[in-house]
Amino acid sequence: MQSELRIIEKSKKNPNHFAPLYKQYHENIFRYIMKRVDDVEAAYDITSNVFVKALTNIHKYEFRGVPFSSWLFRIAKSELYQSFRDKKARRTVSIDKVIIADLFEDFEESFNEERKEKLMEALRLINEKDLALIELRYFERRSYREIGEIISVTENNAKVKTFRALQRLKKVYNK
Repeated sequence: MQSELRIIEKSKKNPNHFAPLYKQYHENIFRYIMKRVDDVEAAYDITSNVFVKALTNIHKYEFRGVPFSSWLFRIAKSELYQSFRDKKARRTVSIDKVIIADLFEDFEESFNEERKEKLMEALRLINEKDLALIELRYFERRSYREIGEIISVTENNAKVKTFRALQRLKKVYNK
């Protein structure tokens, strides 16, 4: 963490020092975006935009006790939404069995293929903000503190918003 903070401080003075941050986080940001757009070229373009914005705005970054990656994921989320608005595209929901099992555990139900399809449909029907919260918590396995940092709310507010999003998902799922 300390070495990362030193690299960030150096990057604020000289953009050439940003390369280690790019190397460290590029793959994670790309995967985060790819899970949502399901188009390799678009994912690379959006990922590039994320790092260009991060580099040009690194002087605004302040350490607040959460990882630098949370700041990058907030930029990534913003770039994704911008891309969806520009293309009027619908985001892709790509999840695996482990994540589905975790969601069903919170639903207090057992997991099977039929329920998986029903869950996928429910995820497609909920609003973007709820989907983003569920993705951050269950798909990306982010802490409430990180979620709060990404969506610009307190940790407690992130927990409440995520709980409410899960309740709305359950409601859509059970229709």
